[in-house]
Amino acid sequence: MTDVNTLGEFGLIDHLTKSFPITQPSTVKAVGDDAAVVDNGNFCTLIATDMLVEGIHFDLVYTPLKHLGYKAVVVNLSDIYAMNGQPRQITVSIAISSKYSVEALEDLYAGIRAACDAYGVDLVGGDTTSSPQGMIISITAIGQGEKERLSYRSGARPGDLVCITGDLGAAYLGLQLLEREKRIWQEHPDVQPNLEDQKYIVGRQLKPEARRDMIDAFRKADLVPTAMIDISDGLASELFHICKQSGVGALIEESGVPIHPEAQMMALQFKLDPITCALNGGEDYELLFTIDPKDTEKVRFLPDIYIAGEILEADAGIKLNTKGGKLHEIKAQGWKHF
Repeated sequence: MTDVNTLGEFGLIDHLTKSFPITQPSTVKAVGDDAAVVDNGNFCTLIATDMLVEGIHFDLVYTPLKHLGYKAVVVNLSDIYAMNGQPRQITVSIAISSKYSVEALEDLYAGIRAACDAYGVDLVGGDTTSSPQGMIISITAIGQGEKERLSYRSGARPGDLVCITGDLGAAYLGLQLLEREKRIWQEHPDVQPNLEDQKYIVGRQLKPEARRDMIDAFRKADLVPTAMIDISDGLASELFHICKQSGVGALIEESGVPIHPEAQMMALQFKLDPITCALNGGEDYELLFTIDPKDTEKVRFLPDIYIAGEILEADAGIKLNTKGGKLHEIKAQGWKHF
């Protein structure tokens, strides 16, 4: 028997789905991108699903249920935005153990409702069942986009510029802070958590936001990224996805990777390299995208976007140019499910 750990999450997905042929003419994109794409004539339907498992993706010791409901929706909507589309509906399925009360689930759904209100999406269905332990949340986001404006992971070409929205590493450092305080509390229950007034990094972990604003900005600027992905598993991992599916290499400038000052300070407190946190931390839900060089001026006038590098030929590999001028091979060391 083969251990799934030998394949990893995406290797396992590839292995299990490689024998499934596409038989429907309306299926534009199946497994392998942020969302599946179905041709519906005047527009394309986008479908993305994510599952959150208690003890794997969230810890209720420090995650309020309302925040969990909000985050569960946002991480799915982020996949639709990563296709340069707009989410319209969601379905929510949950499996719960007997430890959860009606009031607890009301808190969870209050967070789901808050996210639906904030992003203008409708809850249109789902399922509820029992679980032998803990909670499992599975949300499917349904969106739409115009065929000529969709961005896939496979569209990057040598010479394209690599761009990043927002900042990276803060969510990972927020998690480190929460985990530290959890350990202290478990050893000393009478000690109150000390989050050191780190509202930004804790907020990035517990209540992330998807970059809907960027999709609106792209449209106003008449910009269509040549490739795009959301940053859920770390910049390095997402860059590898784009490079693999586009058949290219990349060079990232350390000075071009945006890191929030609060995240930089907390990284140093934990004796971590800030750029390592940005490359491998994950859960930032920012957008990593590439553009044709002719669109450079369009990007320069958009807020909260950083040009971080360039797409190269595949034989150049995927490298980081440090602030000290040294080239290092980038390795995808983000979140691994198996």
